[in-house]
Amino acid sequence: MRVPDLTLAFLFACPGFAQALAQPAPPRAEFEVASIRPFDPSAQGQLLGGLHVDGAQIRAVGLSLRDLLGIVYRMKATLISGPDWTASERFDVSATLPAGSTRAQLPEMFQSLLADRFQVKVHKDKKDFPVYALLVGKSGLKMKETPLDPNAKEDDTPKGTSNVATTRTGNGATVNFGHGTSFTFANNRFEGKKISMALFAGTLERFADRQIVDTTGLTAQYDFAFDVMPEDYIAMSLRAAVWAGVALPPEAQKMLDASSPAALGDALQQIGLRLDARKAPLDVLVIDDALKTPIAN
Repeated sequence: MRVPDLTLAFLFACPGFAQALAQPAPPRAEFEVASIRPFDPSAQGQLLGGLHVDGAQIRAVGLSLRDLLGIVYRMKATLISGPDWTASERFDVSATLPAGSTRAQLPEMFQSLLADRFQVKVHKDKKDFPVYALLVGKSGLKMKETPLDPNAKEDDTPKGTSNVATTRTGNGATVNFGHGTSFTFANNRFEGKKISMALFAGTLERFADRQIVDTTGLTAQYDFAFDVMPEDYIAMSLRAAVWAGVALPPEAQKMLDASSPAALGDALQQIGLRLDARKAPLDVLVIDDALKTPIAN
């Protein structure tokens, strides 16, 4: 939020302004201890990545610098730009929350950590992007609304962060967001459980050729599934690899370039949704500078 352009005379006329100047700045939120190490997928078994909170213990597994900045600024990693390595290089972060802190302070604590260890510098901007608007199809919705769970409990997880685990499933993967929300993309099939449309739109981006904006107006959560053709499944899996920062070999890139971007929209018709191509201004974050190798623990 920008500070209004006020005159000094007005500022000094405000009651308590002099007292406010005399107050020391509040200490920034920081982890009690934290370590950052390169991600070793061979040591993780079926776990591909995620963010886990267990009491005072925090563990981020297999996240890129863009993923971590997404936690800090509560935005999608696909709207963060910078050197290629900021998407491809992945890290494990282990940290401990100080006594008296809450998970609502996680973004600020990650911000302090990235500033200290990666010396990261960023700026915000707004750009026009080609996007897909996610809409209800002309034939109406064909998804099952998830029944409300009367025993569900709210927690203090801040907006923009979640306890997420990504694991291998057959020739694909399952992403578990906690509280019964998950999706699996494997064996030519996408299956979602307790998924909101806002979350679904962000999820679909990893399989699409542009950003996806939820314009359905739907506020419930849904259980659903749809199938894709084998050749489309391969192309969508390749797009997901690119989304994750993987550099494709030439033959795979040629296969992706020859694929039809309309395949995803065609598949969504099975559940009564559609994609509409348009342009929209979106908030972005630009990484101006950062250390590729973080300062030692």
